[in-house]
Amino acid sequence: MSNSRLEKYGWLKPLSPRDPKENHRVATSLELLFDLIFVIAIATAGQQLHHSIVENHLSHGLTLYFMVFFALWWAWMNFSWFASAYDNDDAFYRIVTFVQIIGSLVIAAGIPLAFQQQDFDVIIIGYLIMRVGLVTQWFRVAHNDPERKGTALRYAFGIILVQIGWLLFHFTPINFTIYLFLILVVAELFVPVFAEANNMTPWHPHHISERYALLTIIVLGEAIIGCFNAISDAINHQLLSTELIFLCIGGLLMMFTMWWAYFDHDVAEYLNSRKRAFIWGYGHFLIFVSIAALGAGLAAAVNVVTGQAEVSSQVVCYFIVFSLIVYASSLWLLQDIHHLSGIKRWLYPISAVIICTIPMWFEHIGYAIFAISIVYALRLVFSKCFLAR
Repeated sequence: MSNSRLEKYGWLKPLSPRDPKENHRVATSLELLFDLIFVIAIATAGQQLHHSIVENHLSHGLTLYFMVFFALWWAWMNFSWFASAYDNDDAFYRIVTFVQIIGSLVIAAGIPLAFQQQDFDVIIIGYLIMRVGLVTQWFRVAHNDPERKGTALRYAFGIILVQIGWLLFHFTPINFTIYLFLILVVAELFVPVFAEANNMTPWHPHHISERYALLTIIVLGEAIIGCFNAISDAINHQLLSTELIFLCIGGLLMMFTMWWAYFDHDVAEYLNSRKRAFIWGYGHFLIFVSIAALGAGLAAAVNVVTGQAEVSSQVVCYFIVFSLIVYASSLWLLQDIHHLSGIKRWLYPISAVIICTIPMWFEHIGYAIFAISIVYALRLVFSKCFLAR
């Protein structure tokens, strides 16, 4: 079938740039499907971290968790920013996206092996599948968008080189250490900086902010589901107690406040430069990873309360506090500080200091988590009601 016929029937359209000022640009159903598949991978990573905390293998589990979550987040990032600039929704684009979805499922399947045996083979194979799809799209852009051909080729060859690095360092006798992993992470992060320096891709600020907001909701939802499963297990074993009730209320209040804090401001207008976009986009890794980690910590806290954990309540409590502080601080620096003035700008660090002291005053983790959630919620209420401009 000729290219003209393929184009006529919607199978192959030019992958031309989208208008970055397009009105009413929202996430497509294909993007939502892509996000839905990531629910499985994020949930699997959260479950494995939960088990590591409960079994008192926190340091080891947290290292693996960051490594796995980076792979998930970076795959999602690459797809989302590309789709914001070049989604033409032809049949070929959809098929290549399906290939990337298959890659994400392979990554999810490999997460338990990574935690249990430190075997990243399946994850890297899934990562390779996703990158094949992405590189194919960038070569299409190079062919159809002459103005940004250099940018597209920089992306394509940059991704290929880094992917060769993953394969070389993992499937050879070279010892795949955390240091090599960090080197490759830096290389991954450098590819978009290098590519966009030539000529920026026409991503849509409102579309990008919506995509990040959707993933935030997904990660929050996964955290709540993880807590629910732990609580449901406790109830089924007739281990319900007053402390567990306070823990449930505190955990939910914490999640609700985290949602409110994130969606309190529209940030699309702030994304008006390449530098700001990179800082905001990359900085969200800390937001996403801290939400998911906090959910795993709350689920582990349930096990502590019900006597089903090998780790101390203080360790779990400080893990939850640290996750919340990372989330709140990242959100404050990336979004809130640009909209706040006066004392409102300093409520986050002030409340963070108070939250850090709470575990010292409570012997039982359930009551400590409840107190932490109250302080965090009051920070938001105080800001909204008493310091409104």
